Amino acid sequence: MKAALLGRSRGGQTSKIHLAADRRCRPLALILTAGQAADSPQFIPVLAAVRVRGPVGRPRTRPDAVAADKAYSSRNNRAHLRERRIKAVIPEKKDQAANRKKKGRHGGRPVTHDAELYKERNIVERLINKLKAWRGIATRYDKTPESYLAGVHLRASMIWIKDLTRTTQ
Repeated sequence: MKAALLGRSRGGQTSKIHLAADRRCRPLALILTAGQAADSPQFIPVLAAVRVRGPVGRPRTRPDAVAADKAYSSRNNRAHLRERRIKAVIPEKKDQAANRKKKGRHGGRPVTHDAELYKERNIVERLINKLKAWRGIATRYDKTPESYLAGVHLRASMIWIKDLTRTTQ
């Protein structure tokens, strides 16, 4: 398991955090991959890890919309969202748009996304900044991916606890 979560990046041997957040900047799902891993293939596993439990009933696993940056723009990800009836708020990459236009009318319709909803995508960036407020997570002091992931989960739980105590008072 260690070899799969630790990989080469520009900074050396490291790991990459892929996550989903709610609109209140709280983590919903965390996945750790090797440092050189691409973002797009991790989209579906992160989305599958999302479980939101309400006051009653089963956990909710299907959000109304998903906002992501261009790194997650792929046919596979968009098809997955369409199958699950989730609104995709992901801008199209320039090379994908050029390839679609090159095919003419057989290239399909242009990808649309809600620009107002896309403005909220910075929530994920803010959550990453909150996680990396811990110096151990930001500089990756932990040698093993398991202990690093444990630190990330601990920090994520502290973010949740702080938010829950703030809203109940």
